[in-house]
Amino acid sequence: MSTYFPSGLGLAEKRKWYVVDAAGQTVGRLATEVARVLTGKNNPQWTPFLDMGDHVIVINARQAVFKGSKPEQKMYRHHTSYPGGLREISVRDQFAKHPERVIESAVKGMLPKNKLGKAMAKKLKVYADGAHPHAAQLPQALEIDPRAKQ
Repeated sequence: MSTYFPSGLGLAEKRKWYVVDAAGQTVGRLATEVARVLTGKNNPQWTPFLDMGDHVIVINARQAVFKGSKPEQKMYRHHTSYPGGLREISVRDQFAKHPERVIESAVKGMLPKNKLGKAMAKKLKVYADGAHPHAAQLPQALEIDPRAKQ
């Protein structure tokens, strides 16, 4: 017997589009489910070195929530490459200015840190409100685990 092995041909044409409503969802639990779909681990034909994932649209990112002490303590840091260029922004301020960046960074942190992970991250579209320009792709609604709405 031989094991079925996907060839990688025609993967782009077979990709599905999913839409996820982030309203009332916890950011971390939402990000794990979205990363799972982007990597293709929900697909029975998943292969570690192929991009088997689907496209994901996250809407209402402004209405996602953080639990516990994260709104007060979590910080996003980056360096400008200049001396003394460490910049910090709290999750509360980042969420007020750019809520889509919060979701994107949470999901990208759960993807592989290589070329394959960058290709997977390109299939993620995040919007602060309920409107998105991807109606032509006929996205299906993706339900998140009910435990995530607690």
